[in-house]
Amino acid sequence: MRGERIIADRCFQALWQAAAILLIAGAVGMAVNQARPGRLPLVADWSPEARLTLDSGDSLVISPDEAEALFFAESALILDARTPDVFEEGHIQGALNVPVEELEGHLESLFADIPLDANIITYCDGESCNLSHELALALLDRGYGNARVLVNGWTVWQQRGLPVERGVSRQ
Repeated sequence: MRGERIIADRCFQALWQAAAILLIAGAVGMAVNQARPGRLPLVADWSPEARLTLDSGDSLVISPDEAEALFFAESALILDARTPDVFEEGHIQGALNVPVEELEGHLESLFADIPLDANIITYCDGESCNLSHELALALLDRGYGNARVLVNGWTVWQQRGLPVERGVSRQ
């Protein structure tokens, strides 16, 4: 009986010490975060709209309705930021495949005749996919001020029953 009591006391003491260490570590971490420049927010909005808002407050998000209207008016260049093999399996009709890592190679050939004020819609697949965001930011950095992101573009486009095609890009 006495041995069981000693074990119970030691387990309680170990749990208490572990909890105290966690509380102290959390408090130190919060204090360091508050003291450093560029601190991380304790609460943040991680929605696609928030993630795709520029420092200027402008949103890169284009609504599916607006993307559809630009598509049917033939007044937007649509760029698929996914890998070539995924692109070949299916993509928005008329889209060009421009993987972000290959953007530099496409700049001269693809963008030579594209005016800087052209409407450009980038997309990939999945709400957490950042490829289209990275592509839009790269285009903005190069002066294409109307680059926008269709969030979860491939899935949304298919769900709406809009035109799709398979095969390689026509670059």
